Amino acid sequence: MAKRIFVVGAGTMGAGIAQLAAQKGFETWLYDLSGDQLGKAQAGINKSLATLVEKGKIDEPTHHGIKARLHFVQSLDEARLADLVIEAIVENLGIKHQVFQSLERVVSSHCILASNTSSLSIASISSALTSPARFLGIHFFNPATLMPLVEVIPSVLTSPEVVLQAEEIIAAMGKTVAVCKDTPGFIVNRVARPFYGEALRMYEEGIADFATIDYAMTSIGGFKMGPFELMDYIGNDVNYTVTETVFEAFYFDPRFKPSFTQKRLKEAGLFGRKTGRGFYDYSTDRPEPNRDEALLQQIFKRIIAMLINEAYDAVLMQVASPSDADLAMMKGVNYPKGLLAWSEEIGPSVILAQLNSLFERYGEDRYRPNALLKDRVNAGGPLW
Repeated sequence: MAKRIFVVGAGTMGAGIAQLAAQKGFETWLYDLSGDQLGKAQAGINKSLATLVEKGKIDEPTHHGIKARLHFVQSLDEARLADLVIEAIVENLGIKHQVFQSLERVVSSHCILASNTSSLSIASISSALTSPARFLGIHFFNPATLMPLVEVIPSVLTSPEVVLQAEEIIAAMGKTVAVCKDTPGFIVNRVARPFYGEALRMYEEGIADFATIDYAMTSIGGFKMGPFELMDYIGNDVNYTVTETVFEAFYFDPRFKPSFTQKRLKEAGLFGRKTGRGFYDYSTDRPEPNRDEALLQQIFKRIIAMLINEAYDAVLMQVASPSDADLAMMKGVNYPKGLLAWSEEIGPSVILAQLNSLFERYGEDRYRPNALLKDRVNAGGPLW
């Protein structure tokens, strides 16, 4: 199994992956062209490790061992000893091509190359390589040190042996693996789109404000954060870009249509928490939600129906197995329940009726009920 991991990109995600790898006993190199960025990453990792010591989660010898396994470098040549390279840089296909072409000239023949991309196709990135069979997607969730899920995404050219090796490495990092097809958004970013998109749609229709929609999803649904809180936490620049990328990659399927409301926030630089203002202004108290029970139920039922419909579609199109589809949403984005299991609890016929009502009212394809959901209702019992 791999013992040496090289991480490209010292941003939040790259630094988190590097810290995780070093904590789990891997000799780890974190690369960035910018010395300033490397310095920030090193300071952040040191602070994180110090906090773990203060909380008693690691002792001093362990702390020193982790730091000794971490190397901060500004040359890709340092990847020559790596068993696995994980790229975590900007979501730009041209730049990724350049980086992997440079890496391929440096690394050994047995080295696995991987991208942490959340929105670009694995096949498109691997097209720049002379040995695409050793390339795949390994998608961590933020923060990488804490979130338990990792999506492993082989392309049509990835060797099955490479997939197995990648799963073994991820398991050694203490993570849960969900294997998924190389389709836009993979599992989590695909299935989760309605959590944001339908919330935005209801706001734009004037059904409720941000605080009320968030309150409906946290109080009734049990979600840790509402959609607008979460978009502000992720960053409207990041979240909108993922939505736009998935929309375009699905040939402009209306299910994934972006929102002008969020686009305008991105254009204005109102990214959320990191800029002090997004859907909420973080310099003032958050507005009180409308606590009308009928309104809150309306909001919850509409969003959950859309999410469940998307989960059925992921299974229908063989993006993931039913178990991986549910596992991914619970472990990747902290959903309180797997969406397919949630469907059984609510009642598939109830979900189908909700979607049919929306489809009849709006006449838009975004509300079309999934064929597999219809099959489930017609079967009168579970399909798996």
